Amino acid sequence: MQQIGRKPLLTATVAPAQYLPVPTRFAGPRALVPVSRAWVLHRKLIVRLLVALALAMVLGGAFHMRGGIISATQTVGDLFAGRFAAAGFGISEIAISGQALTREREVLEALAITPDTTIFEFDAQAARDRVAELPAVAEVSLRKVYPDRLIVEVTEVVPVARWRIDGVTFLIDGAGNQIAEASFADDSLPLVIGDGAADDAMVMIQALGRHASLEVGLVALSRIADRRWDMIYDTGLRVRLPEAGMAQALQQLEAQHTAHQLLNRDVQLIDLRAPGVMAIRPTVRDEEDGA
Repeated sequence: MQQIGRKPLLTATVAPAQYLPVPTRFAGPRALVPVSRAWVLHRKLIVRLLVALALAMVLGGAFHMRGGIISATQTVGDLFAGRFAAAGFGISEIAISGQALTREREVLEALAITPDTTIFEFDAQAARDRVAELPAVAEVSLRKVYPDRLIVEVTEVVPVARWRIDGVTFLIDGAGNQIAEASFADDSLPLVIGDGAADDAMVMIQALGRHASLEVGLVALSRIADRRWDMIYDTGLRVRLPEAGMAQALQQLEAQHTAHQLLNRDVQLIDLRAPGVMAIRPTVRDEEDGA
């Protein structure tokens, strides 16, 4: 019988699954559906939670000493909130070694660590560069020790002389750079005085090193007009060296001292500025002193 007012129903034959162009999806256990949905919707939050829990497990021993589960819970909360310093990752111990001329305060200022600085965000390379710029520092090694410790090992420049200028005495290196202020412990180093003395000190010190007998009783080397040197002895004797031909003048002085003990005599001034000539001024004393 023909139905009036209704469209005829269409029927279709469904092919078996093995003949479909797309393979059937494996549904898997129904219990995994909520987990998959949570991962899709809250992936960032889950990753953050897993990282925080991993960090908490690494510090499990420390957390136990701080109060067990309650402390651990608080620490994880601080990690979620980004408060890593409060969670135990703030730098609380700095071990500095190798420094003698450099003050610890100078190293600490160069490290630029604040109470909120964490071991994670601390830029070790930048801090190492700042410490290396300190005048007395030749090399520096800096290591992070997690969770809250820094180890700083300093190798310092070796001073070659003391330089007195404007009433202040500094230690200088071979290039004449100021390292630090000198102390009584540095009195064994040669003393140079005057403007420009630091720049040329190493040349003069090396020249004197070839004439050991001339260094006995020598208290200072004075730079004159940044052109030449005077040698000052503890007896008050002053030896004037020439601007040019200093090596020859030192040889001449040493020969006369070896032959006649010249530096031990009652002499006030020895002038070697004229090539090949040695002018000597005896010490002038009052008659009362000579009596």
